[in-house]
Amino acid sequence: GIISLVVHFSPNTRTKESPLNPPLPAAEADMAVHHLLRRGISGGSPLHPLRGLLLVSQELGWRQASSAAAGDAVAELRGAREDVKQLLKEKSCHPILVRLGWHDAGTYDKNISEWPQCGGANGSLRFEIELKHAANAGLVNALKLIQAIKDKYAGVTYADLFQLASATAVEEAGGPKIPMIYGRVDVSAPDQCPPEGRLPAAGPPSPAEHLREVFYRMGLNDKEIVALSGAHTLGRSRPERSGWGKPETKYTKNGPGAPGGQSWTSQWLKFDNSYFKDVKERRDEDLLVLPTDAVLFEDSSFKIYAEKYAEDQDTFFEDYAEAHAKLSNLGSKFDPPK
Repeated sequence: GIISLVVHFSPNTRTKESPLNPPLPAAEADMAVHHLLRRGISGGSPLHPLRGLLLVSQELGWRQASSAAAGDAVAELRGAREDVKQLLKEKSCHPILVRLGWHDAGTYDKNISEWPQCGGANGSLRFEIELKHAANAGLVNALKLIQAIKDKYAGVTYADLFQLASATAVEEAGGPKIPMIYGRVDVSAPDQCPPEGRLPAAGPPSPAEHLREVFYRMGLNDKEIVALSGAHTLGRSRPERSGWGKPETKYTKNGPGAPGGQSWTSQWLKFDNSYFKDVKERRDEDLLVLPTDAVLFEDSSFKIYAEKYAEDQDTFFEDYAEAHAKLSNLGSKFDPPK
């Protein structure tokens, strides 16, 4: 049967039935399925009709589906997530894993209906031809980091693993829980990779116009552009890769990880709203502000959200989680895991 997996991971997730984790009542399960079928998937294909379903949420914990295949798929997803969490602890690679998921999904073009020509979260970024796109400089290192996890959990597609790693990195860095859906299909060959030029540039002549051109093409709006920009609270820009930033600052000279680069925030492995505060204040020359960052407080529409996020981290987290989940589904084709 056709199975769609809807998975919202929680740090307190439980795997076995107990008095505290009873089976999901049939009526409640039917309502959940009906809601999911009506809601569909933001920015992607509607959910397939469901014969088996596993719904995992913070409120209900893990619920075992009737299908053994669904159970196996969920076990692999859970195992992969635990291995990603361990990798994050060992390598402090949160920023590059976020970028990996983003750049696989961010090639989506809403004006192209055919899959995979439309681009999006389809695993194409594993191919050398796409990794060599200028905007993807350095992402081969992210692929190398998670390849062992892909080899261990063969039933998890690259498309799912890229998005799982990205969402997990945000959560493990202190960010919001991302309501993720899994079951993405991978493209099968390099000739299915999207053309170069669909990802945003750091220093375009007209930053606001450029951001809207790129993100509107994906089906995203001004609020989502600003919320997603807040992920720059994580990571560094390395001039040898992007051409932007200082070779080293007081915040990056000692790592963690390979030293160097210039970060947007002083605690660049912590996900919070400090990006918006720092871009607004611009008090520290060791913190990076790109043209596409500065414009968030210059453009009249962007500024509404940027000001709000600088003042209210809870609102930022709520809007970011929604935008990240939408981005992770763009262009995805969902099917049962093989």
